[in-house]
Amino acid sequence: MRLIAGGGILAVYVAVIYPAGLLDEVPTVLGLRTFALTEPVTVDSVVPIRSLLERANRLNAEISDLTIPVTMTVPMGVNTVTWAAISPPKGGWIPRPSTTTGALDAIARAGIAEVAEAVPTGTGAQLVQKVRAEVWGRDIDGLEDVAAGGAFAALSLGFLGDVAAEEVRIFESGPWTRLTTARGHTLIKRKAWRLAR
Repeated sequence: MRLIAGGGILAVYVAVIYPAGLLDEVPTVLGLRTFALTEPVTVDSVVPIRSLLERANRLNAEISDLTIPVTMTVPMGVNTVTWAAISPPKGGWIPRPSTTTGALDAIARAGIAEVAEAVPTGTGAQLVQKVRAEVWGRDIDGLEDVAAGGAFAALSLGFLGDVAAEEVRIFESGPWTRLTTARGHTLIKRKAWRLAR
C-alpha cells in the first residue's frame, strides 16, 4: 500500500493488477481512497497492508467516538514493490461518458468466471498470468480504453456498493483512466503502445 500525504489529504493506493514483467500485457490497475488530515503531514511511503490494518484495528478497539480524529504512526516502509513507482496524474482529468455500478459488477463477475474456467487447479503461474492478462486487459464493450481489470478492481475493493444503478464517473488523463464512485477511485494505466488512436 502506498501512502502519500500532503496539502491536508492522505491518498492511499493499492495495486490490484500490475504487470509481472516487461512482456506482461496486463494493465496497471490501482485502487485509491483519500482521507482528510487534521494536521499537516508530508509522507510518501510504501508499507505492508497487514501492518497498517493491525494498527487500524488496535485504534478501532481503543476508541469509542468515531468522530474524534485519531493519530496513527506509519509502519516501516518497503522498497520491493515495482508498481509503487508509477504515479497517476493529480490533475488534467477529462470527463468521459459514465457507466453504472451494475454494468461494472456484471463485467467483473463474468471475468472472474472466465478466469476460473480457463485456469484449472494446479496450473503453472505463467499460464495463470497469461489468462488473467487476456481477460483483465480486454477493453469493456462500449467503454473505449477502459480495461475489464478496472471493473474487477472496483468490485474487489468494494467501490461498487449495492445499488446497481449508481453512476460511475469516468475520466481520462494521458494513458490513465479513472473510474470514480462514492466509495473510491479505480485507476487504470494503459500500455504505451495502446495510446495512439
